[in-house]
Order: sequence, then C-alpha cells, then structure tokens
Amino acid sequence: MNKIANPKSASLLRILQFPLARLFLVGGPLFVMMAVSNGFIQKFSSTPLAAIATAIAMAAFALVIYALLVRLIERRPVSELSLSGMGRELGLGLLTGAALYTVSVLILMALGIYHIEGLNPWHFVLPAIAMTVTSGVFEELVFRGALFRIIEEWLGSWISLVVSSAVFGFSHLMNPAATVMSAIFISIEAGLLLAAAYMLTRRLWLSIGLHMGWNYTQSAIFSGVVSGNAGDPGLIRPTIEGPVLLTGGTFGLEASLIAFIVCTAAGIALLVMAVRRGNVVAPIWKRSH
Repeated sequence: MNKIANPKSASLLRILQFPLARLFLVGGPLFVMMAVSNGFIQKFSSTPLAAIATAIAMAAFALVIYALLVRLIERRPVSELSLSGMGRELGLGLLTGAALYTVSVLILMALGIYHIEGLNPWHFVLPAIAMTVTSGVFEELVFRGALFRIIEEWLGSWISLVVSSAVFGFSHLMNPAATVMSAIFISIEAGLLLAAAYMLTRRLWLSIGLHMGWNYTQSAIFSGVVSGNAGDPGLIRPTIEGPVLLTGGTFGLEASLIAFIVCTAAGIALLVMAVRRGNVVAPIWKRSH
C-alpha cells in the first residue's frame, strides 16, 4: 500500500513551489554568490591566472548549486543544464556573441569612429577571462535560469520576456556611467537576445555562450568598456571619437544605437525561430482550460 503523504509536508512543498517563493529560493542564493564571486575576482585582479581559476571554480559551484536547488525545490530533472548539446550550443553562443560585437565595431570603423592605433602584447587578453566567465554564468543562471524561466511557467513567455528583460536592463543602473537610456537599450537588445536564446533551445548554454562571447570580445579584443565597468586594455589599442549615440560614451557600446540595432535584430531572429518551433509557453490561466 502507498503511504499517505504528511499533509504538513505537502503544504510546505506547495508553498516552496509557488513561483515567487521559487524566485527567492533559487535566484536569491545565486545573486549573493555572484556578489561574492565578484569580490574574489577583484581580490585577484593583479594575478590574472589566479582570477581565472577562481572564476571557473565559482561558476562551476554556481551551476551545481542551481541544479541542487531546482532538484530539491522543484522536484524535476534540470533539463536547462542538460549536457546533451552543451558543447555545440555553448560554442555557437561564443562565436555568435563575438561576431555580433565585431560587426558593431566594423560598422563604427566604416563610419570613421573606431580607429586601430596598434596592438598590445598577447597577454592583455587574459584579465577579461575571469569577468567573462562569472558574468556569463551567474547572470544567465539568475536572469534566464531563475527569473525568465519561473515567470514564464507562471505568466507565459511574452510577459516573462518583458519582465525579465526590464529587470535585467535596469539592474545595470547600479553600474558606473549608467543612464536610463543605457538601461532601456540593454533591456531590449540583450534582454530579448538572451531570453530568445533560452526559448529556442530550452537550455542555458546558448545564452551563456552569447553573454560570454560578447563581453570577452568587447573587453579583451577591442578594449571596450563593459556596461560602464572600465577594465584593463585588451589586444587592440583604439581611439574612438564620435557621437555618444553611436559610441555609447563612457558606458560602452551596449548603450549605442549600433549595438541596439545589431543585437535586437539577432534577438528577433532567434525569437522567430523559437516561435516557429512552438516553444512559446502560454500563461497558466490559458493552460488550465
């Protein structure tokens, strides 16, 4: 005979599985871990190899913690971190993120705004790796793995796309040189692109790769400012002179009209593919009928 479940345990589980509770219980610890990880990276900023090792270890730990929290609270397989297709999707994301930033810079070069003055030694590409790993993994776990996914299960894909993109974009107001316009640009160009990548694959690897590929190319290759956070110079020594609307000013290219057009177009393309695959989730009140 089947044992009757403890009513108190069943009630507690229902409370823990309520969407807002899951957002707090899954996303909260990861948000704290992200802050701690950034502190460690800053501590080892003068020794890039130590910073890289720390970033990889913290990112791996975050993936494990996310998987454990999902299994414990949601009682399901963690399909969004499935190893099937991981290498292909992560690699494609890295290449696409790098390509999107490169295209944006090539447009600036064609407009006479971005000029290459020379190259720095090869080891200038190392410091950005730690930042790239932590931002790509932690932010995607928090904003797409927890925020977008849980709201989507509750309110559907379209509402979740708007909410998660806005939260992601406006969370950047805490960054140096941020403005309301830069937050709006990131909400649309990056929020749409990264959420659409998740919708298309139903896994996090493509969005993690896109996030990492963009950030690394921006900082390590083209010596750009990443979301207002000016880091060490990268491989290329540039001079950038032009209107803030096209360069993004001190916040970086993410606040520029160029990146907005390029990344939003890519995000729309991914979103159309996701819709054609039938990967749009209806809100819970429509699924109950």
